[in-house]
Amino acid sequence: MDQAQSEGGAPRRLVTLSTSSVFPESTASGFEVAARLGFDGVEVMIGIDPVAADVGAVAKLRDYHGVPVTSIHAPTLVITQLVWRGTGHWDKLRRSAEMALALDCDVVVVHPPFRWQGDYSIGFVEGLSAVRAETGVRFCVENMYPWRTPAGEYKAYRPTWDPTHQPYEHLTLDLSHAATAQVKSMDLVQAWGDRLQHIHLTDGMGSFRDEHLAPGQGNQDVDGVLAWVLANGYAGDLCLEMNTRGADSRAERERLLAGALSWTRERLEHAADLTQRP
Repeated sequence: MDQAQSEGGAPRRLVTLSTSSVFPESTASGFEVAARLGFDGVEVMIGIDPVAADVGAVAKLRDYHGVPVTSIHAPTLVITQLVWRGTGHWDKLRRSAEMALALDCDVVVVHPPFRWQGDYSIGFVEGLSAVRAETGVRFCVENMYPWRTPAGEYKAYRPTWDPTHQPYEHLTLDLSHAATAQVKSMDLVQAWGDRLQHIHLTDGMGSFRDEHLAPGQGNQDVDGVLAWVLANGYAGDLCLEMNTRGADSRAERERLLAGALSWTRERLEHAADLTQRP
């Protein structure tokens, strides 16, 4: 992938903030927090509020706060399916791509389709390749997890929640989803190779609930995963996507996010030191 270069010619590692990390605050709050704490960019979760689906409004937030939009999360969650009501699933992906290009980025994060989404789910593999060719945007399919019920596992995604053995060109690793699926993120990144184009930096303990803990607070060996991917040529964003809904104030939310940002930058510095050693 194309990646911004530092003055020394090495890839510039971008640590970015998903606007979902400030939920239940707004998209505007996400940009404000990202600017205040010194994140390198923002991933816009389409559907967090009406502003997130308005490319003009997002562009104004970007320009006002001086924080670039580096990725777009398409409205493919259960709770965001009503965004752009009346628009078909493929048209939603096209609109997400148009939004990305209008905001000067080329990464759109997308979930595997749900089984009940008809032709969209049946033809997803071929259709995604076609939309990629049509728009030039990288649609990075995200790993999900099985839905567990008292009656057993419910197969919600088609063809599967795990993109490892699917012919997707570009993938997003979400470490919390890996924990919920009770798999190791390290196994995924080693299997995916250069198909890994985007990382949702988070963590989990492996409960049935998608936890989105701060990186380093779960069982996914985030430190080891970062060291491995950076040593093996990963040049994508590290997008912090953590749950701060338990914060009782903006100050507490910013403290949590600032701590995760500092933790991540320390790991990047350590990885850079290792690669520069003779």
